Amino acid sequence: MRGTVIKYGDNVDTDVIIPARYLNISDMKELAKHCMEDLDKDFVNRVEPGDIMVAGKNFGSGSSREHAPGVIKASGISCVIAETFARIFFRNAINIGLPIMECPEAARDIEDGDEVSIDVYSGLITNITKNRTYQGTPFPGFMQDIMRAGGLINYVKEKGE
Repeated sequence: MRGTVIKYGDNVDTDVIIPARYLNISDMKELAKHCMEDLDKDFVNRVEPGDIMVAGKNFGSGSSREHAPGVIKASGISCVIAETFARIFFRNAINIGLPIMECPEAARDIEDGDEVSIDVYSGLITNITKNRTYQGTPFPGFMQDIMRAGGLINYVKEKGE
Protein backbone atom coordinates (compact mmCIF):
# COMPACT_ATOMS: atom_id res chain seq x y z
CA MET A 1 0.00 0.00 0.00
CA ARG A 2 1.08 3.55 -0.66
CA GLY A 3 -0.34 6.89 0.40
CA THR A 4 0.07 10.33 1.87
CA VAL A 5 0.50 10.61 5.62
CA ILE A 6 -1.90 12.29 7.99
CA LYS A 7 -0.10 12.52 11.32
CA TYR A 8 -1.22 12.83 14.93
CA GLY A 9 0.51 12.74 18.31
CA ASP A 10 0.35 10.54 21.38
CA ASN A 11 -2.75 9.25 23.19
CA VAL A 12 -5.29 9.56 20.37
CA ASP A 13 -8.22 7.87 22.07
CA THR A 14 -11.34 6.24 20.68
CA ASP A 15 -13.51 9.14 21.90
CA VAL A 16 -11.55 11.45 19.59
CA ILE A 17 -11.45 8.97 16.71
CA ILE A 18 -15.27 8.81 16.75
CA PRO A 19 -17.12 10.93 19.31
CA ALA A 20 -19.87 9.15 21.24
CA ARG A 21 -22.52 11.64 20.10
CA TYR A 22 -22.47 9.98 16.65
CA LEU A 23 -22.71 6.35 17.73
CA ASN A 24 -26.42 6.29 16.93
CA ILE A 25 -25.42 6.25 13.23
CA SER A 26 -25.26 2.66 12.02
CA ASP A 27 -23.92 3.19 8.47
CA MET A 28 -20.11 3.10 8.67
CA LYS A 29 -19.61 5.41 5.65
CA GLU A 30 -21.94 7.98 7.21
CA LEU A 31 -20.24 7.58 10.59
CA ALA A 32 -16.83 8.08 8.94
CA LYS A 33 -17.85 11.64 8.06
CA HIS A 34 -17.23 12.42 11.74
CA CYS A 35 -13.90 10.57 12.08
CA MET A 36 -11.31 12.61 14.00
CA GLU A 37 -13.49 15.73 13.98
CA ASP A 38 -12.84 16.64 17.64
CA LEU A 39 -9.09 16.55 17.00
CA ASP A 40 -8.87 17.59 13.34
CA LYS A 41 -11.96 19.25 11.85
CA ASP A 42 -10.38 19.12 8.38
CA PHE A 43 -9.56 15.38 8.41
CA VAL A 44 -12.62 14.31 6.39
CA ASN A 45 -11.90 16.96 3.77
CA ARG A 46 -8.26 16.06 3.25
CA VAL A 47 -8.25 12.25 3.60
CA GLU A 48 -8.00 10.40 0.30
CA PRO A 49 -8.48 6.67 -0.31
CA GLY A 50 -5.20 4.92 0.46
CA ASP A 51 -3.83 7.58 2.81
CA ILE A 52 -1.86 6.42 5.83
CA MET A 53 -2.40 7.59 9.40
CA VAL A 54 0.67 7.91 11.62
CA ALA A 55 0.56 8.56 15.35
CA GLY A 56 2.62 8.35 18.49
CA LYS A 57 2.18 6.24 21.59
CA ASN A 58 -0.98 4.60 22.87
CA PHE A 59 -3.10 5.03 19.74
CA GLY A 60 -6.71 3.94 20.23
CA SER A 61 -6.76 4.10 24.02
CA GLY A 62 -9.93 4.77 25.96
CA SER A 63 -13.18 2.91 25.61
CA SER A 64 -13.31 -0.39 23.74
CA ARG A 65 -15.33 1.29 20.99
CA GLU A 66 -15.36 -1.11 18.04
CA HIS A 67 -16.44 1.73 15.78
CA ALA A 68 -13.03 3.44 16.04
CA PRO A 69 -11.03 1.24 13.65
CA GLY A 70 -14.11 0.87 11.46
CA VAL A 71 -14.49 4.60 10.83
CA ILE A 72 -10.77 4.95 10.14
CA LYS A 73 -11.03 2.22 7.52
CA ALA A 74 -14.29 3.61 6.10
CA SER A 75 -12.70 7.07 5.80
CA GLY A 76 -10.20 5.65 3.29
CA ILE A 77 -7.15 5.17 5.51
CA SER A 78 -5.28 2.09 4.27
CA CYS A 79 -3.01 1.57 7.31
CA VAL A 80 -2.22 3.10 10.69
CA ILE A 81 1.38 3.25 11.90
CA ALA A 82 1.99 4.13 15.55
CA GLU A 83 4.66 3.79 18.21
CA THR A 84 2.22 1.66 20.20
CA PHE A 85 -1.46 0.74 20.10
CA ALA A 86 -3.92 0.20 22.90
CA ARG A 87 -4.49 -3.57 23.03
CA ILE A 88 -8.26 -3.49 22.50
CA PHE A 89 -7.91 -1.15 19.51
CA PHE A 90 -5.19 -3.43 18.11
CA ARG A 91 -7.44 -6.48 18.22
CA ASN A 92 -10.50 -4.60 16.95
CA ALA A 93 -8.46 -3.34 13.99
CA ILE A 94 -7.37 -6.87 13.10
CA ASN A 95 -10.94 -8.15 13.49
CA ILE A 96 -12.26 -5.67 10.90
CA GLY A 97 -9.27 -5.92 8.57
CA LEU A 98 -7.68 -2.50 9.19
CA PRO A 99 -3.92 -2.90 8.73
CA ILE A 100 -1.94 -1.45 11.61
CA MET A 101 1.75 -1.54 12.34
CA GLU A 102 3.87 -0.70 15.36
CA CYS A 103 7.13 1.00 14.48
CA PRO A 104 8.39 3.65 16.91
CA GLU A 105 11.16 4.89 14.61
CA ALA A 106 8.80 5.42 11.66
CA ALA A 107 6.12 6.99 13.86
CA ARG A 108 8.62 9.55 15.15
CA ASP A 109 10.37 10.28 11.82
CA ILE A 110 7.52 10.34 9.31
CA GLU A 111 5.85 13.74 8.93
CA ASP A 112 2.43 14.93 7.87
CA GLY A 113 2.27 15.00 4.07
CA ASP A 114 5.10 12.49 3.49
CA GLU A 115 4.46 9.80 0.92
CA VAL A 116 4.90 6.33 2.40
CA SER A 117 4.69 2.76 1.15
CA ILE A 118 4.09 -0.20 3.44
CA ASP A 119 4.40 -3.94 3.15
CA VAL A 120 2.36 -5.08 6.15
CA TYR A 121 3.40 -8.70 5.61
CA SER A 122 7.15 -8.07 5.90
CA GLY A 123 6.87 -4.99 8.12
CA LEU A 124 8.88 -2.82 5.72
CA ILE A 125 7.91 0.85 5.73
CA THR A 126 9.45 3.19 3.16
CA ASN A 127 9.25 6.95 3.47
CA ILE A 128 9.44 7.86 -0.21
CA THR A 129 9.62 11.58 0.58
CA LYS A 130 12.70 11.22 2.78
CA ASN A 131 14.15 8.13 1.08
CA ARG A 132 14.29 6.22 4.40
CA THR A 133 13.18 2.76 5.39
CA TYR A 134 12.04 1.39 8.74
CA GLN A 135 11.39 -2.12 9.94
CA GLY A 136 8.03 -2.40 11.63
CA THR A 137 6.71 -5.41 13.45
CA PRO A 138 5.05 -7.72 10.91
CA PHE A 139 1.88 -9.59 11.75
CA PRO A 140 2.13 -13.24 12.79
CA GLY A 141 0.96 -15.64 10.08
CA PHE A 142 -2.58 -16.18 11.37
CA MET A 143 -3.13 -12.41 11.60
CA GLN A 144 -1.82 -12.00 8.06
CA ASP A 145 -4.44 -14.52 6.96
CA ILE A 146 -7.15 -12.50 8.73
CA MET A 147 -5.91 -9.29 7.09
CA ARG A 148 -5.81 -10.89 3.62
CA ALA A 149 -9.42 -11.99 4.12
CA GLY A 150 -10.48 -8.45 5.05
CA GLY A 151 -11.20 -9.23 8.69
CA LEU A 152 -12.13 -12.01 11.06
CA ILE A 153 -15.67 -12.60 9.79
CA ASN A 154 -14.48 -13.03 6.20
CA TYR A 155 -11.63 -15.25 7.40
CA VAL A 156 -14.04 -17.56 9.23
CA LYS A 157 -16.37 -17.65 6.22
CA GLU A 158 -13.46 -18.57 3.93
CA LYS A 159 -12.39 -21.34 6.27
CA GLY A 160 -15.93 -22.66 6.41
CA GLU A 161 -15.79 -22.91 10.17
